[in-house]
Amino acid sequence: MTIWTAAITAVVVVAGVVAATVIVDLRNTPTLDAVATYTPESGHTEDPVTYEQTPPAGGEHAPAWLNCGTYEAPVTNENAVHSMEHGAVWVTYRPDLPAAQVETLRQSVPDTYMVLSPFDGLPAPVVASAWGKQLTLEGADDPRLTEFIREFRQSPQAPEPGAACTGGIDGGQGS
Repeated sequence: MTIWTAAITAVVVVAGVVAATVIVDLRNTPTLDAVATYTPESGHTEDPVTYEQTPPAGGEHAPAWLNCGTYEAPVTNENAVHSMEHGAVWVTYRPDLPAAQVETLRQSVPDTYMVLSPFDGLPAPVVASAWGKQLTLEGADDPRLTEFIREFRQSPQAPEPGAACTGGIDGGQGS
């Protein structure tokens, strides 16, 4: 009887520790409640597009996608939107963001299906955008950025997740 009592006590203690760990982990996970959701139109156009969001969170776009990567100058919206159609997340930052924060962004974004670039006229210091999703952030160290990328990079909300994010065009506006 003593062995059974000890075994049951051990199981209850282990279950309690696991439950407490899960609860603490969930409490420490940043929430994405502030993510704005849009239902953008899709399609290719050679014409400049006026987007409803700044920066764009989807919509009509250029036939050529922007190669995913890090850019030091603003990029053409229509090409970046095409990359988002393929499942990329586009992280934009104000051109006057301190260099240390820009470096934090460079270090924190994954190597694939990501575009990082400065963007004039942002409503916040940093904005993360995916197809139909957008989150404004107060800085590069906001833990919600990592959660946004985890949730929306290559996710099924993009019309063509997994389509190429290389083999398109490089460059900034006017390229």
